[in-house]
Amino acid sequence: MSSFASISPDKLSRLIGTPQGPILIDVRTKEDFAADPRLIPGAIRHPALEAAQWSAEFSGQSVIVICQRGAKLSHGAAAWLRVAKASAENLEGGFEAWKAAGLPLVAVERLPPRDADGRTVWVTRARPKIDRIACPWLIRRFVDPHAVFLYVAPSEVMAVAERFQAAPFDVENTFWSHRGELCTFDVMVEEFGLTTPALQRLALIVRAADTARLDLCQEAPGLLAASLGLSRMYDDDLAQLEAGLGLYDAFYRWCRDATSESHNWPTNKVKP
Repeated sequence: MSSFASISPDKLSRLIGTPQGPILIDVRTKEDFAADPRLIPGAIRHPALEAAQWSAEFSGQSVIVICQRGAKLSHGAAAWLRVAKASAENLEGGFEAWKAAGLPLVAVERLPPRDADGRTVWVTRARPKIDRIACPWLIRRFVDPHAVFLYVAPSEVMAVAERFQAAPFDVENTFWSHRGELCTFDVMVEEFGLTTPALQRLALIVRAADTARLDLCQEAPGLLAASLGLSRMYDDDLAQLEAGLGLYDAFYRWCRDATSESHNWPTNKVKP
């Protein structure tokens, strides 16, 4: 059972991917990180022994601190965060307990370089519909909560990617793009190691809607209709993205928690 200042891997796994998810800070030593350079989804790296300097950045926020085994480094960094008025807990058993539980881990080699503010930067074609909203949702919720997305004219995507050190996605002949029958969202789920049952179920819905194979699952027409509706509601691509995050939050929670539920409206029999 979790203590007042710690959280179990199972409980944390239920928070990751939700809008209310906490900030995750990985404070493993350089040596431990080099031995397994993967991150719990959405985690950022900070040196534990410099917590007194960086903790104020997270004042007023909910934070989970992760070290190798849930011992002195995470306890100490969490204590400094609480001094800075953050609501901080450490992960019970640390990175090793998370890994032993078979929970997803993101390989850092799959992440594009971060900018001066520690954010990953991505670029794609303007006027998004499905993949170009679904992929940013996946990245924001499971890879980098502070990721930046640039929507530009289709003809300028690759030039902008080069000049602004951004990772192009959902563009032909790039790493983050369709592969065979898979859409870009499918590719990201696989490459980032996020193949949980819920995300695989969501990936099927996204693929069906994005590739016009609505027969793959009965939820796909609903996602397609909602996505096209959002694209008509917003002229600003970033405003559409913010609205779309809520749409995918709802689909994800259905995929994770509510697939067995149904809504059966009672039949009203008309008396003769």
